[in-house]
Amino acid sequence: MSVQIAKRWFTVGEYERMGAAGIFPAGDRVELIEGEIVEMSPIGKRHAACVNRLNTLLVRAVGSSGIVSVQNPIQLNDFSEPQPDVAILKPRADFYEQALPTAADVLLLIEVSDTTLEYDRQIKLPLYARAGIPEVWLVNLVDEQIETYAGPAGDTYQATACTRRAEDVPAHTVADLRINASAVLG
Repeated sequence: MSVQIAKRWFTVGEYERMGAAGIFPAGDRVELIEGEIVEMSPIGKRHAACVNRLNTLLVRAVGSSGIVSVQNPIQLNDFSEPQPDVAILKPRADFYEQALPTAADVLLLIEVSDTTLEYDRQIKLPLYARAGIPEVWLVNLVDEQIETYAGPAGDTYQATACTRRAEDVPAHTVADLRINASAVLG
């Protein structure tokens, strides 16, 4: 059950205070996108398995050179705090306990898309580009491919590529990171 809130646009601070006050019922999955509280789609089995595979692969590959963050918030600006499926963050001694990571802390961000494919392409990718996220992978479960985006400029990415099963996905922003698409897609 969702809560009806009269106001439409919120800042990150207001959003966080509402969450701390229990305004969002337990189990509600929401995120703040450009001042709007957006209800997130439920996570299905295939999506969850893909995120688990990514987590396992990335923790092994990145080691201590980054922090693999799974479905945790990133503050992009005063009005957006999305919860990407996976992010590789710059290492920090406090593991971001003192403050949420910002766009400047993100090395690579990954969204796993099945029912949210068009939303991720049309809303989240431009949001990430405007925030200066250097690289985004879109794991497209519908077409069984991994789309990569790098070099943000305005609300688009300058370099894009598509990797199919059995091919390796090279990261642009994380040294020596290459992941086989089949290992991610299952």
